[in-house]
Amino acid sequence: MRHDVPAVVLDLSATGIGIVRSLAKKGIKVFAFDTKGKYEIGKTRFATCGICPNPVSDGPALILFLTRLAHKFGQKAVLYAGSDDFVQFISKNRFVLSHYYRFLLPKHTLVEAVLDKRLTYELALKSNVPCPKTYAITNEEQFEQIIHQITFPCILKPVYSSHFRSNIDHRLYKKAIVVEQPSQLREEYLFYRPFGELMIQEVIPGDENCIYSVKTFFDEKMNLIGLWMNQKLHQFPPHFGSTALALSIRDEEVIQLATTFLKDIQFKGLAIAEFKRDPRDGKLKFIEINARIGLTQALSMACGVNLAHLYYLSLTGQNPTPVTEQKEGVKWVYFVRDFLSFRQKQKAGEMRFFEWIKSLSGKKVEALFAWNDPLPFVRSFVSHLRNLWGRQ
Repeated sequence: MRHDVPAVVLDLSATGIGIVRSLAKKGIKVFAFDTKGKYEIGKTRFATCGICPNPVSDGPALILFLTRLAHKFGQKAVLYAGSDDFVQFISKNRFVLSHYYRFLLPKHTLVEAVLDKRLTYELALKSNVPCPKTYAITNEEQFEQIIHQITFPCILKPVYSSHFRSNIDHRLYKKAIVVEQPSQLREEYLFYRPFGELMIQEVIPGDENCIYSVKTFFDEKMNLIGLWMNQKLHQFPPHFGSTALALSIRDEEVIQLATTFLKDIQFKGLAIAEFKRDPRDGKLKFIEINARIGLTQALSMACGVNLAHLYYLSLTGQNPTPVTEQKEGVKWVYFVRDFLSFRQKQKAGEMRFFEWIKSLSGKKVEALFAWNDPLPFVRSFVSHLRNLWGRQ
C-alpha cells in the first residue's frame, strides 16, 4: 500500500481526532484544521494542526486558505470533513476544491437533503423506510393549526441541527427538546423560533440502547467498500444527544435496512445511517443520515473496519479489498460526556453509580485518550467541566 499522499482533516473535535489518529498510524502525513476555539482544545501531536476560517461565516476565506495549502503539497491531498458544517462547505464548493483535493460526496442536492431534516424524512418515506411522524413548521399560523394534531410527549428540533449546537446559549446546545404538553410546546417554540427553522416529531419510546448506527463507505460506482455498526448505550445529553457510550455489534436487519436505503438514494462516499427500534411494534424507525465519518471513529479501528483508511486507499486509486465484517463486543466511551450524562441520570433517579460503573466494564476504547497523545483528552475534559460550571 502507498501512503505518500497527504491527508487534510477539517475538524478537531473527537471525530476529527479519530480520523487523524487512524491515518497517522498508517504512516500518512496528516494536516488538521479547525476554528480557533476547537483548535485550541483538539490540537494533536499526530498531525500538523492549525486554525482555519469558519466554514459557515467565512467560506471565501476558507477556500483561499485551502487552495494556498494545496500548493504546498505538489499533489492532491485526500480531504476529510469531521462535521456537518465542513461537509456542507466542501459540497457547495466542490467544483473549485476538486482541482486541489480528492474527496467523494453524493450529489450536492442529496448532501443538502440530509442536512435539512425535513428533506431527509421525505427521502426515507419515498424509499419506504419507516419514520416517526414529523411536522415541519414554517410560520406561527401553521404552528397553531398543527398543535392539535400532535401526540404528547413530542420532540421540538431544528431543521438544521448545527444551528442549535453552534450557538453559545446553553439552551440551544442540544439536538432536541422534549415537550410534555401543548402549553410547553408553545413556549418552547416561541423561544427557539428566532434561531432557525423548526420541526416537531413523534417521540419513539425506548431506551438509548434501542438506537443503532450503521457506518458505510460506498465508492464512486456504489460498491460497498466498508461497513460496520454500533449500538448506542448512553447519550449526552441523556436520551436525545450525541453518543457517549457505544457497543460494537452486528444486526443484519439494521444493516439490510441501511444499505438498501443508501443504495436506493445513491449515497456514495461516507455515511452514517441511524435507526431506533420502536418497542411498540418492534420496527426500526429512521432517525438521520450524516455524510461523513462519525464520532466513534476510534471504535471503527478497534473493531477492524477502518473507514478513514479505506476511504484514503480508494481515493488514491489503490482499490482496497472491501471490509464488512467487524469484531463485536468492543465498547467506545467519551468519558467526560458519559460521566456528565450519568450525573444527570443520577439526579433524575434513572441510574445508580454501580450501574454506571458496570456499563463501562469490558474491552473498550476512549474517544480522545491516548497515552502517546493525552492533551486532547485533558483539554476536552477541562472544557466540558468549565461549560457545565458556567451553566449553573
